[in-house]
Amino acid sequence: MGYKVAVVGATGNVGREMMEIMAERRFPADEVVALASERSVGKEVSYGDDDVLKCQDLAKFDFKGIDIVLSSPGASVSEIYSPKAAAAGAVVIDNTSFWRMDPDVPLVVPEVNPDAIAGYTRKGIIANPNCSTIQMVVAMKPLHDLVPINRCIVSTYQSVSGAGKAGMDELFAQTKGIYMNQSTEEHREKFTKQIAFNCIPHIDKFMDDGSTKEEWKMVVETKKILDPAIKVHATCVRVPVFVGHGEAVTLEFDGPLEVDEARQALQNAPGITVLDERADGGYVTQKECAGEDDVYVSRIRTDPTVEHGLSMWVVSDNLRKGAALNTIQIAETLVGRYMEDAA
Repeated sequence: MGYKVAVVGATGNVGREMMEIMAERRFPADEVVALASERSVGKEVSYGDDDVLKCQDLAKFDFKGIDIVLSSPGASVSEIYSPKAAAAGAVVIDNTSFWRMDPDVPLVVPEVNPDAIAGYTRKGIIANPNCSTIQMVVAMKPLHDLVPINRCIVSTYQSVSGAGKAGMDELFAQTKGIYMNQSTEEHREKFTKQIAFNCIPHIDKFMDDGSTKEEWKMVVETKKILDPAIKVHATCVRVPVFVGHGEAVTLEFDGPLEVDEARQALQNAPGITVLDERADGGYVTQKECAGEDDVYVSRIRTDPTVEHGLSMWVVSDNLRKGAALNTIQIAETLVGRYMEDAA
């Protein structure tokens, strides 16, 4: 017997990716329902290679009988509909920012803290972390298990798909316009500055301390998922890449950790591929990780400016491991550990 699954935000980048990954991984779903806003009712979305689903109206949908909700609308939409779905008996796995720091909602990366899923019983909701946090903590976990990490400094190179389809469209339109000697101003709505052939050190709104909310998310989410004692400082940058986030991560440990020992731990860890050759092309870029499931780690080396420092380059597909894949992995763990007997 399989499960009844509803996908909220089915027409968005992440919603489409979730349905594709569910089909790829043969998630045990007997029925999948695509939900979206009223303006998308009737729009067709693919589920795997053969099935096409017609979107239903989220506002009118009755969640009774649904087992699992995979949710990726806006945060304000999730605030309203995730509790409704949970009250109807579904377990919601939510990909928005709204529930992440709720103390009664587990924030989960299955390779890092799968046991936290058990907390879903408090509100019927499990939160999926921010895309940039996910790939970083996956890479930090095996090293933190060897020697505790005291401090993390990260600079991100985040693709425009993190801003949704509108962000991808804006990069495409501006790039095309530049080659046609057109002004980019008419194609500047999503980002605060031109994104084509440019980098923007600003993601999400600014906070009182000068950091952005994206940077704040990486700090507080890392503490909640991995260890509240880790000090984190982030600088988040939007770059003209369509899919895939890159991160330059520097870690300070509580004691010595040799590069070879760190490399071996990363190679043995689930969900990580190490490609770290000290030669031309001996590293993974965002372009190469697009469409892939793993977190890729390269450029592992000592940071000599602190007593026990190590730096590495981390890339991942932000639509897959950074969002949709992590959501499906949470669902798989939920089913395997907590819902199997009830099915």
